[in-house]
Amino acid sequence: MQESQQPVEQQALAKEFVFTGDSGAMIAARDAIMHFLHDYCANEQEEIDILLALQEALVNAVLHGCHNDPGQIVRCLVEVDPSAITIVVKDPGPGFNTAASIDSGEDGTNLTEHGRGIQLMRSLMDELSYHHGGSEIHLKKLRGVQH
Repeated sequence: MQESQQPVEQQALAKEFVFTGDSGAMIAARDAIMHFLHDYCANEQEEIDILLALQEALVNAVLHGCHNDPGQIVRCLVEVDPSAITIVVKDPGPGFNTAASIDSGEDGTNLTEHGRGIQLMRSLMDELSYHHGGSEIHLKKLRGVQH
């Protein structure tokens, strides 16, 4: 009998961060998430990109989803696998009209009162998507991709 060895696939690392929906807890959560991700970022620029996008996603969750209420809960799932770093931020809010938040003029200028943070996150991450009516954001930074 001949045995064939299958290559061992690298498994994803995942960690969930749960914090109250107020700005003080959000800052501590952001720092804890970035501490967790530090060793997985390819370089300082990638770490800064992730930090800025994460900060924006967490601020949106706290301010718009939780209304800075420590009685509300924000969940952030961070997953690292060989191909990408994925961050999912979920708040208990009703969400928002994701299509209206990206209205722009012919030159790409944001025409809405809000939504500049969404454009910032899109520019820093490789993928961005909303789920559950906008109360959940998925941010993805591909690993090993030169920008």
